[in-house]
Amino acid sequence: MRVLVAGATGAIGPYVVRRLIRAGHWVAGLTRNGDKAAAIRSAGAEAILADALKPAEVRSAVALARPDVIVHEMTSLRGAADLRRFDRNFALTNRLRTEGLDNLLEAARQCGTSRIVAQSFCGWPYARSGAHVKTEDDPLDPDPPRELRRTLEAIRYLESRVLNSNNITGLVLRYGAFYGPKTGILEPDFITQVQHRRVPLIGSAAGWWSFVHVDDAAAATATAVGHGPSGIYNIVDDDPAPVDVWLPAIAAILGAAPPRRVPAWLGRVFAGEHVVTMMTEVRAGSNSKARQVLGWQPTFSSWRDGFAHCLHEQERAATEIVT
Repeated sequence: MRVLVAGATGAIGPYVVRRLIRAGHWVAGLTRNGDKAAAIRSAGAEAILADALKPAEVRSAVALARPDVIVHEMTSLRGAADLRRFDRNFALTNRLRTEGLDNLLEAARQCGTSRIVAQSFCGWPYARSGAHVKTEDDPLDPDPPRELRRTLEAIRYLESRVLNSNNITGLVLRYGAFYGPKTGILEPDFITQVQHRRVPLIGSAAGWWSFVHVDDAAAATATAVGHGPSGIYNIVDDDPAPVDVWLPAIAAILGAAPPRRVPAWLGRVFAGEHVVTMMTEVRAGSNSKARQVLGWQPTFSSWRDGFAHCLHEQERAATEIVT
């Protein structure tokens, strides 16, 4: 099939492109950054330059690619590990989830594209009540903290538009918190903060999180390109865990001292209500549907093995550079 990956140079985009090419698809990667076009071509895909927020450029790009399937991976997640400035850090991503999506859908209709696979998020958007691990049928948070509201509105918009577009089969992939080599939760800045005990356990630290290695997420995406009915799928590993389990585990892998613990009221003062919520109340997701319907299973079934693998690989690479 012909596949257009919008956001081909982001955190997950290169992994998706490589997976699709390995599966035998013709792939075009959409990017607005001309300097990154070479990376798309070196992976074996066609590079198409377009600003996703400019409708005319998106129409031209989709007309040029003539895709059977569009994959929406457009985000701007630089600094996303800094949860204190959540609303500001996700402002452009939210425009890509709304305006950018609308531009892609309109271009898809004009071109006759019949399928779209779009990135969403699994975890804090779920309602903070009931079971600690949620399925795709569970409701989203009706009253999130103020700092999270715009992002949750954008997520709701994306999911509704993808699932209810006429003549287009839409699949929404709710990825867990990404990690990979120097990516997502393992970004160098975050790791440095953990090493220096600057990421405390706040309050009960009983908020549950789901994780997924970026290549496992890409594998699920490549599967969804050609398989599975319209719907929402949690793309997460098999091992959801509360903060007071996974954060000390990262410190232990790094050989760092355990994180400090601070009361919730102090967390609200220095980090904000939304960070306290993420530390103490959020829910994780189950991957049962993705396993059963898509036939997907993660290579790293637990973040425990995945974190250790990535951090040890980073340490080994750094040692090789020094020697």
